[in-house]
Amino acid sequence: MQQQVLITGATSGFGKACATLFAQNGWNLILTGRRADRLQALETELTAAYKVSVLSLSFDVQEKDQVNKALQNLPERWQNIDVLINNAGLALGRERFDEADPADWETMIDTNIKGLLYVTRAVLPYMVQRKKGHIINIGSVAAKDTYESGNVYCATKAAVDTISKSMRIDLLNKGIKVTAIHPGAAETEFSEVRFKGDKEKAASVYEGYQALGAEDVASVIYYTATLPGHVCINDLVLTCTAQANAFYTHKG
Repeated sequence: MQQQVLITGATSGFGKACATLFAQNGWNLILTGRRADRLQALETELTAAYKVSVLSLSFDVQEKDQVNKALQNLPERWQNIDVLINNAGLALGRERFDEADPADWETMIDTNIKGLLYVTRAVLPYMVQRKKGHIINIGSVAAKDTYESGNVYCATKAAVDTISKSMRIDLLNKGIKVTAIHPGAAETEFSEVRFKGDKEKAASVYEGYQALGAEDVASVIYYTATLPGHVCINDLVLTCTAQANAFYTHKG
């Protein structure tokens, strides 16, 4: 039986790169995202190129009812989920705490924390029943070091870090792996979203050094997902060579 992976936020960035890499290696895919047109285009592309099966589910991870409707009653053939990649997430704004927009805070909390919780809780019964599975939560170096004007974004990723540790403990007797992967600077749509469409400002983040690409992060995610059954990477921080942590980046 082919292995199956569920990827949230699959329409761009790390999620899309993961979908492509897993498909290249023969995995069947459950892909989720808010943009149905992008999901359908990706499904068409991957099924044609790699002859894998793809189930596309368009919903917003912020909405618990949408998550449950989509995931709690999957067709039987799609219930054997080997790997869940909780990738959906975002940063909004880069203002100091007293100047930040509370609406941005709420969106980050609802997506980065609540969305991860809703999706995982909906998928877990399938894994518990089989007594196997692997949950991979995408965090950030912002989980490890709080930086100026990072405030609530850093807090949401610190929550992902803590939730991952808690999941690992609570699911230990179920035979389910939990991995938190914390990428550093990666040149994707991330900064463009953070700066609300300001392409020039977003591009300036990556000037003077070679940041990670989405494919770099996807390759590490795939590595953690394909280790022997008795091996689990619990926590992994990934940066480009020019970046040491959330504070220090060498721009040549």
